[in-house]
Amino acid sequence: MSVYLDNAATTFPKPESVYKAIEYALREIGVGPGRGGYNRGVEATRLVFEARESLAALFHVRDSSRIIFTHSATEALNLAVQGFLRPGDHVVTTTMEHNSLARPLHLAAQRGVEVTWVEGDRQGFVTSRQISAAVRCATRLVALSHCSNVTGSIQPVEEIGDVTRKCGARLLIDAAQSAGTIQIDVNRLNIDLLAAPGHKGLFGPQGTGFLYIGEGIELTPLLVGGTGGHSASFEQPQDLPERFESGTLNTPGLAGLKAGVEFILETGLDTIGRRESGLVSRTMEGLRAIPGVTLYAPQDLARVGGVVSFTVEGFDPAQIGFLLDRDYDIGVRVGLHCSPAAHKTIGTYPGGTVRVSPAYFNTDEEIEFFLKSLRAIVERRQL
Repeated sequence: MSVYLDNAATTFPKPESVYKAIEYALREIGVGPGRGGYNRGVEATRLVFEARESLAALFHVRDSSRIIFTHSATEALNLAVQGFLRPGDHVVTTTMEHNSLARPLHLAAQRGVEVTWVEGDRQGFVTSRQISAAVRCATRLVALSHCSNVTGSIQPVEEIGDVTRKCGARLLIDAAQSAGTIQIDVNRLNIDLLAAPGHKGLFGPQGTGFLYIGEGIELTPLLVGGTGGHSASFEQPQDLPERFESGTLNTPGLAGLKAGVEFILETGLDTIGRRESGLVSRTMEGLRAIPGVTLYAPQDLARVGGVVSFTVEGFDPAQIGFLLDRDYDIGVRVGLHCSPAAHKTIGTYPGGTVRVSPAYFNTDEEIEFFLKSLRAIVERRQL
């Protein structure tokens, strides 16, 4: 049995419809969108539009033109941070952030933006009260992840959205670990900027992502260039989404992303979420029963996403990952998971943790095999 438990990095396998959609786009369409009025070009343009519409339906976005396609959540977060903040601005974030957000904010600080880092607790949570205490009258942005890629802690985004609404700051959410598994309504949660990759919970291929830009948000593009329109002017178009989509889009990738999102809409987000939650619950239960294992996760299962981190007494996390792979063909993630500040917050820096992240297509049998294999590794050391 080969078991993949690193879905927080990228989901695998994908729905069969995703593979078919990518192949169709490559073999039967084969051209870029918005670059020609012939049939294939029109079909490519329609495909990209439908991908936008599917994301708008999933996240309750009223105007799909406000969904900007990127090649990753990292690019989307850079567009949001670098495009919105200016020297002298103040931004509030947390110590639980992935480097995809932490590094752009660090760069912004080097360029004259003041960054306040709110400390998470040992389970990875921050509270709306902490955020409220950190914001000022002049705070322009509050930026944080919806769900931690280290502890799985789901932050109280709705409560934080109430804080930003009252103080006039904008809210940027990194949904890398929640998009596709947790309900996100950008209007109800008061989200002004939402970034997510296509290749994780949305079941798309790598090289896809998006940024939702709420009404009234003005960003400076990261890239300028050809957009397929307004070609007589050297000025970048003002229209969305073209203003932020210079260059030929990844049409086959977006075909796969569209199919992945449609799978979620057809299957039901709640169904997917319940399945993942059940797998996570069983994983945590089984880990607690293994001697020497320490879990780094919230106690309340209702506030846990699809990530479980742990350490084993007497083992470096890298050893556990190596032995699971070599002896049992089980793939997990070890180390700092691109989130060093989060590991400092929960007390696992510099060694990090072993991270297990099941997803919809994992089976109960795979989880049991993982738990049995880990127990065997631990018991061998004890002999």
